Amino acid sequence: MHRILVLITLSDSGIESIKANPELPKKEMEFVQQWREEKILESFFISVTKKDAVLIFQQVEEAAVKTLIETLPYFPYMEKIDYHSLNKQF
Repeated sequence: MHRILVLITLSDSGIESIKANPELPKKEMEFVQQWREEKILESFFISVTKKDAVLIFQQVEEAAVKTLIETLPYFPYMEKIDYHSLNKQF
């Protein structure tokens, strides 16, 4: 089963901007929740430091995933984004 793994790292200045605007996390989670309801987001992890996130998408192509990530409110604060195309074994 095909999956797209997305690894995101926020910049230090981005974290500060996000902390300064309490509406941003709420808006970000609205996207995550919508994708979950649409069953295109299989898993979502946030590091303990809240600087890194891992998202696993299913039933969607990598180009579409890149477009989705670019719509996130946190996108301007992302320092690094890695995309990995995977086949789920079990």
